[in-house]
Amino acid sequence: MKVKTIGVLTSGGDAPGMNAAVRAVVRTALSKGMQVKGIIRGYNGLIDDDIVDMNIRSVSDIIHRGGTMLYTARSPRFREEEGIQMAVQTCEKHGIDGIVCIGGDGTFRGARDLSLHGVPCVGVPATIDNDISSTEYTIGFDTAVNTCMEMVDRLRDTAQSHDRCTVVEVMGRGAGYLALHSGVACGATTILVPEIRLDVEKDIIDKILNSQRTGKKHFIVVVAEGVGSVDRLAQQIQSVTGIDSRATVLGHVQRGGTPSVRDRVTASKMGYEAVQLLSQGIGNRVVAEKDGKIVDYDIYDALNMEKDFDEYLHEVANAISN
Repeated sequence: MKVKTIGVLTSGGDAPGMNAAVRAVVRTALSKGMQVKGIIRGYNGLIDDDIVDMNIRSVSDIIHRGGTMLYTARSPRFREEEGIQMAVQTCEKHGIDGIVCIGGDGTFRGARDLSLHGVPCVGVPATIDNDISSTEYTIGFDTAVNTCMEMVDRLRDTAQSHDRCTVVEVMGRGAGYLALHSGVACGATTILVPEIRLDVEKDIIDKILNSQRTGKKHFIVVVAEGVGSVDRLAQQIQSVTGIDSRATVLGHVQRGGTPSVRDRVTASKMGYEAVQLLSQGIGNRVVAEKDGKIVDYDIYDALNMEKDFDEYLHEVANAISN
């Protein structure tokens, strides 16, 4: 099938580097003589027929911007057959032969559903949580983890000044990659992640008390949001140790900001590869990074893959954090 027109959308949570991926998709497609349609607010844009024509200048000066110029949303309507059929009709109306879908697992499931209904799709992994099973790296993670590191470094200044324990919640409802990497980078006393169960008394409070005996006076505990309440943990630490303990939730500051070099370059490579696939009439695929190289997988296989948690890095964190 000769592909004349492709669409591009961003869906789910925004991630730094999404704009770089959109830019790569648009310019790669134009260089191949294709037309490009921007789909606004993810799958909602397909349902609502919110489509814009894109040219080479549409993506000027966006590579350095966080967020997404195409906006993003989660679409409950697209989970229903009626919503999918409306999306297919929009594709037919605009002559869209294939779509690059940038986002996380939910975005990929939407891409799979569209592919099943005759619209070839290629997924590009973009989420700050780095929790997509089919890829070693997702667009946005490097920027987000550096933001976490910078924020915790700032909190450490106050913790040190007041001999406090600061309990910091970072994003990661079901995955601890942000917590683990930022915790190691910040020299956290303890890192709590959903993948590894820790005992509060033994693994956190006893460790703080042991470090206190060696002369340490301030402490950082990094917690993935899926583990539990940081307010309750801070209160428990203070009640047992007597150390003034404060909880801080970093929140959506982790999502925004100027994307890092790694996120810009990875997004550019993945966006380029997605268009390469569609230009050959190949859909129902997910672009991924493996061993530092860009690869692609069948979307069904990708959604069924499992991602191993880096227990080695967690062991390193425990060993060097006293």
